[in-house]
Amino acid sequence: MAIIPLPYGMDLFEQVRREHCYYVDKTHLISEMMETPFKVNLITRPRRFGKTLAMSMLASFFDIRKDSRELFEGLEISKNTELCSQWMNQWPVLFVTLKDVNGIDFQDAYAMLLQVISNLCREHSYLKTSDQVDPVDREVFLRLYTRKSDLSEVKNAISTLLHMMHAHYGKEVILLVDEYDVPLAKASDNDYYEDMLNIIKALLGMSWKSNPDLKFAVVTGCLRVAKESIFTGANNFVSNSISDVRYQDCFGFTEAEVAQILADADLSDALPEMKRWYDGYRFGKMEIYCPWDVLLHVLALSYDKKAKPGNHWLDTSHNNIIRRFIDLPNMHVNDKFETLLAGGVIQERIREDLTYDIAHSSEDNLWSILYLTGYLTQVLPEELPEGMTPQEGKTSLRIPNEEVKSVFKDTVQAWFEDSIKDRDRSELFNEWWSGEDKKLTEDVSDILFDTISYFDYKEDFYHAFVAGMFSGAGYEVKSNSEQGKGRADIIIRERRRRRAIVIEAKWPGKKKDATLESECEEALDQIVKKQYAKNLQLEGYRTVLCYGAAFKGKDCLIRKAET
Repeated sequence: MAIIPLPYGMDLFEQVRREHCYYVDKTHLISEMMETPFKVNLITRPRRFGKTLAMSMLASFFDIRKDSRELFEGLEISKNTELCSQWMNQWPVLFVTLKDVNGIDFQDAYAMLLQVISNLCREHSYLKTSDQVDPVDREVFLRLYTRKSDLSEVKNAISTLLHMMHAHYGKEVILLVDEYDVPLAKASDNDYYEDMLNIIKALLGMSWKSNPDLKFAVVTGCLRVAKESIFTGANNFVSNSISDVRYQDCFGFTEAEVAQILADADLSDALPEMKRWYDGYRFGKMEIYCPWDVLLHVLALSYDKKAKPGNHWLDTSHNNIIRRFIDLPNMHVNDKFETLLAGGVIQERIREDLTYDIAHSSEDNLWSILYLTGYLTQVLPEELPEGMTPQEGKTSLRIPNEEVKSVFKDTVQAWFEDSIKDRDRSELFNEWWSGEDKKLTEDVSDILFDTISYFDYKEDFYHAFVAGMFSGAGYEVKSNSEQGKGRADIIIRERRRRRAIVIEAKWPGKKKDATLESECEEALDQIVKKQYAKNLQLEGYRTVLCYGAAFKGKDCLIRKAET
């Protein structure tokens, strides 16, 4: 196995190149971008697909303060000598990243924004002493630098810096804004959206609205936020989303690129599993792998060739979108979630100009969010399941891969467990303690019917499901504890009343002739033969009720053992 220096955790192009890390060449983004004139170019992609690295690459290429010939030597863009002569290190560049502007409240987030602006001033500290800049601008600059500026100065901060840089260099400025919508997404999550919108709309919108200091702007984010008018007034504005063919292979890895990485690491055998877990995103007409996941799994394989793919979508601040979806009482999406979790396809209307404040106001908006953020991906007409035809005005969607499917499953499971705890379970508990097995069969079946299926229910799920009914209700709950001559699936103890319940749960699995009735009888026989109740009686429990419970899909049968 060959160890290759992959850029784990690096998102700065210059660092990747100077430290001689493995770099998947995406410099053709520059030539594609410069083919068509624009003033503002918005590129939207899901998180973790290399937007910051790409923007850092653009900054290294254009920035007049640098000599980047060595960094780009041997890369595809270096072959375009005419473009390099005209653009490489020929223009002042202001590179702004807003990905760290967040907080639990507006004050925290605003403080982070002030720090971002202060850092920009520090990077361009030459403006403090430049003879070319206006003295009034210099005074504002110093207040921005020291985080002592007022709100109006903060709103105009980027415009001020562009104006000062234009004056200093005598050239219009290229503005690069990375993850422009992160502050809005965080604000929406923490209920200070309007306050943050008021800042971002002015900070960015005034930067390109008929601005003579601007050469052009490239902006990246997750969503195209149009309704807030952030891009209103931007002359020659172009937008590129995951649905567009242009730049389709400039973010993320193509299969050929992943295959090359694995070959260079002597790990080619890992490609099928890598594809199943981390491929499946569609940008334009190309299937794309998530680069973050690929690099992390190659790292794991470099230490252990038997390492299994893992779920790296564990950022709950983004994953909570799925939970919000299924929590809303007016969203009847269970059947659609079941279709997706079974590997199927749904067809929904997609809006690409969403705003974070209305993202959860309709089912269409929520499907759009899941699509634009990478939790769902587009299915081409020729890939639709047999019998399904494209619906006009709708996009065919599926879960892209096993990793995202596991996020859905984990979220659905957590929702399911919480929904059980939130129910009024007093009547259900009375049924268990009273031995009302027919009523239990009916009520537990109703709870199962109200869930979102995984389509891979197994016995351990049903164990957790039954135990979860008693969780947090003051009972002592144990699973697979030693009782009598074996291990009982579930033991419920109530010490105060000296009573207990033994539940043996069965799942027929792939047994050909198994029925709920036969599985339930098997469970009851096991309880008797292995004397699960004996130890509980010896412990001093006066009342011990024993149940056999058989499950299949969303059906169940519960029978009380005869005493």
